[in-house]
Amino acid sequence: MAEQEKGIALTEEQKKKRRSRSIAIACVLGGLVVLFYVVTIVKMGPDILNRAL
Repeated sequence: MAEQEKGIALTEEQKKKRRSRSIAIACVLGGLVVLFYVVTIVKMGPDILNRAL
């Protein structure tokens, strides 16, 4: 019973590949966030600094 509840056991190679894939996805998502931020700032232009607070 305990073995069935444990689920699928991954090998060390599979764990390394999964971690590498997760890191790659995180880097891509982080890059997109930075890209969207930069594009937003560029579209607003220098007038963003001259607005009333």
